[in-house]
Amino acid sequence: MLQKVAVVLMEDVAVFEFGVLCEVFGIDRTDDGVPLFDFKVCSTRPGEPLQTSSHSQVVAPYGLDELEDADLVALPATTWRDAYDERILDALRRAEKRGAILLTVCSGAFVLGAAGLLDGRNCATHWRYAKTFRDQFPDANLDADVLFVDDGNIITSAGTAAGIDACLHLVRRELGSAVATRIARRMVVPPQRDGGQRQFVDVPVPESSGESLQPVLDYMVDNLTIEHTVPELARRARMSDRTFARRFVAETGTTPLKWVTTQRVLHARTLLEQTKLGIEQIAAQSGFGTAALLRHHFRRVVGVPPQDYRRTFQTTA
Repeated sequence: MLQKVAVVLMEDVAVFEFGVLCEVFGIDRTDDGVPLFDFKVCSTRPGEPLQTSSHSQVVAPYGLDELEDADLVALPATTWRDAYDERILDALRRAEKRGAILLTVCSGAFVLGAAGLLDGRNCATHWRYAKTFRDQFPDANLDADVLFVDDGNIITSAGTAAGIDACLHLVRRELGSAVATRIARRMVVPPQRDGGQRQFVDVPVPESSGESLQPVLDYMVDNLTIEHTVPELARRARMSDRTFARRFVAETGTTPLKWVTTQRVLHARTLLEQTKLGIEQIAAQSGFGTAALLRHHFRRVVGVPPQDYRRTFQTTA
């Protein structure tokens, strides 16, 4: 059960990435049905200010002893370096050995690499640091094309906002889709994004009028059982087909078909967790039409067949 979360800070911590961990795990959302996490911010110098990468300071109230019984130990991004405080590395090794979950945001993966915890493990970090990471940790299996990697008790994410994806994925894995969706809704972010880092590598920012496609996305989610075409969606967005397709990829990282397919899978997953509906009924209500099509897409997105997922995650009495 995911209850106690310990975040480790060090000099040059990135404020946004630290804020992602605070936003997902450090805010009391019990009024919205989200469990309250025992959230501890730790460092080797509790109570003393640490410099951040944005020329400010932050104070961690707790010491590394809080890691000893934490269910999750999280590392935000920090300026990567050749060596890290051995006290932190030892605390991470002990946490991993006793079975705690370790999660990193962006360059936080370098700290786990320095602790020797990524040798032979699948992992991710920001695409800009891929070459440096591979040079420093040749025994790690780095995938620089994805938003995050779940390798069991170690979850590593790519740059900045990908940390949100990794955190919500972990919440979904440990506490279910309903909790992850409630947190995402309060953060005003999608519960799950499609696509990977490749879309962000050396690509110029597309021209945009600044008008969000959120109303169109909401319409698609509210109407999962009907087929959506680019011309129809473009008309709804009051754009040309070509402009709409370009803007859609820019905002979501994927195509309308792939995006709505993922939303259908997410809806099917919720129905599997929270209802006793049969697979054919779930296929119909989530927009797939047939159980065979649901099984195909569900396994591709989630990694297991619908029935296996239901046996593990169903919460209905």
